[in-house]
Parts: sequence; structure tokens; C-alpha cells
Amino acid sequence: MYAALRSIGAYVPKNVLTNADLEKMVDTSDEWITKRTGIKTRFIADKDESTSDLGLKAALKAIERANIKKDAIDLLICATISPDYFCMPSTACMIAKKLGIANIPAFDISAACSGFIYALASAKAFVESGMAKNVLIIGAEKLSAIVDFTDRTTCILFGDGAGAAIVSATENQSEAIIDINIAADGRYYDYLITPGCGTNKPCSQEVLKEKECFIKMKGNETFKVAVKTLTNDVVEILKKNNIAGQDIDHFIPHQANYRILNAVANALDLNPHQVVMTVSKYGNTSSASIPMAMNEIYEEGRLQYGDLMLLDAFGGGFTWGSALVPFAGR
Repeated sequence: MYAALRSIGAYVPKNVLTNADLEKMVDTSDEWITKRTGIKTRFIADKDESTSDLGLKAALKAIERANIKKDAIDLLICATISPDYFCMPSTACMIAKKLGIANIPAFDISAACSGFIYALASAKAFVESGMAKNVLIIGAEKLSAIVDFTDRTTCILFGDGAGAAIVSATENQSEAIIDINIAADGRYYDYLITPGCGTNKPCSQEVLKEKECFIKMKGNETFKVAVKTLTNDVVEILKKNNIAGQDIDHFIPHQANYRILNAVANALDLNPHQVVMTVSKYGNTSSASIPMAMNEIYEEGRLQYGDLMLLDAFGGGFTWGSALVPFAGR
């Protein structure tokens, strides 16, 4: 039995935050943001919209497009770094509740921007071991809730959104997820971090005053490690599976920064038509960025049954991952 990616869905909040809007909030400019990140807009959830609300709407699309009923789902995995609740319940449990699904396993994965690929790897393992037949995986983020909008180094980067997919059992090997590589290196933990409100630094007036409950980033250091790691990881998975860069229909990297995406694409000698870029429209949506980008080309009619996708992500931890995935949806 093999694992196949049967469908994709996404949801984006209605509120748009432009670079012009940010110019009124912090000392920055549209020119500066565009030149360094490629981002023009990002979408922001309403105050009463939670991460599980975003994930729910993406999940409903993925379920409908997979042409299955909700009670056919036997596992739900949600990747997020902006959960509804600090410790418990998991955002996966909240999405399951809102879907009306009970008595199945539901859990969160915290792997930052690599979260969706970590969830995909978990789904593949569950299906191929026979423990599940239909797995709903979700990458959902309300990063606006953990971003300091007075910090110009981070508030320009992040947006909200969600993407979801159904991974199902199949006997057709041509539909099967070919390979997934995931890894981590905690030595770089402080390059991209939310330092406060965990057990290392519990919530206190001092933590709140220093805004340590928000994302902090060492941008230049992160950039250098990201480019090297992403490139090496993709080269490795292609070589391992004897697949050439020109055989890839869609290279869908984590949408963090167009300079990182260009550097990796150039290192792999990919042409612009192969590279999917949505960072200018959505900004960095962490674990949601890859499924949101996949959904974008699906809804444009560019993602067809049998197309080979190369996924690639890098995030806080540091974590990273890559995957070779034929699209088995219709």
C-alpha cells in the first residue's frame, strides 16, 4: 500500500496589509521591503478568527476536492507555531471538533516553516504502515498574533493563512509519494525564536514588557544557513531518487524571501516556469506557505494529475525538509 496526495485546499483571510500600510506603522518603505524580501502584501485574520478557524476552511476544501466524506478521515495532523491555545487543547483537536469528527487521533506538529512537510512525512508513514487510510494534514498560521508590529525586522515578513491536503492509501505506485527527507539542527535555535512564555522563560510582567512572546529573528544569519541547507537537501533527494531537475514540473519551496527562492532555484538550474512563487502576495505564512502555494497553481489550472512536485522548506529550530510528490488529485 502506498500514500498518495489526493487533494489540496487553502484559505486566506480577507484583510490585506500592504507595504504602504506598514510605512505608516514602522520606519520602512515599499522599496526597502520589496528589494529585500519580494513581499508586496500579506493577509491578516480578524481578531475573532483563530488558527483553527483558518485551518477548518482550508480543510473543508481539501475534503470536498478529495471526494470523500468527513467520517472517512481516520487521522488529523495540524502543523502550526501559532496554536489556538498555549499548551492544550491542540489546534488539531479544535479543527476536528469544528469539522464534527470525533474518536480519531488528532495532534499538532511544531516544526515552524517545515511543518507541512513534517506532517506529510507523518501521514505517509501512517498510511504505508496500515494504521490509516485517509489522513487530513493542515498547515495553519495566525502569525499576526505573535508578531510585534513595532519591530520592522519581522512585521514586514509574516502573514496569516492555511492550507490542507488529504493523503490517502493507494495501490497505484505511480500515484505514490516518492520520498520525503526531514531533519533538524538545534544548534541554531536562537536564530529564529519566540523566547518568552515557555518553561524556559515563563510568562511574567518582564517577559511581556520586553515583548519576548513575539517572533525574534537574526535575519542575515538565518538567510545564509537557509540557502545552503535548502540547496543541499534538494540536491540530495533528487540524486537519491535518480531524478533530474528538468524532470520536476513544479518546484514549490517555502515562501519566505524571494532572494532565498532565487538562490536555491539558480543552484538547481531550474527555469522560472518550474518555480512557484507566491511570497509577493502572501508573505511568509510559515507551515501554511507550501500548501497555499500548491493550492494557488491548482486553482489556476497549472497543477494537473500526475505532475511531479518538489517541495522544500526551512524553518525555526532549525528544521528543514524536502519531498518528491506526484499530484494524485483531479
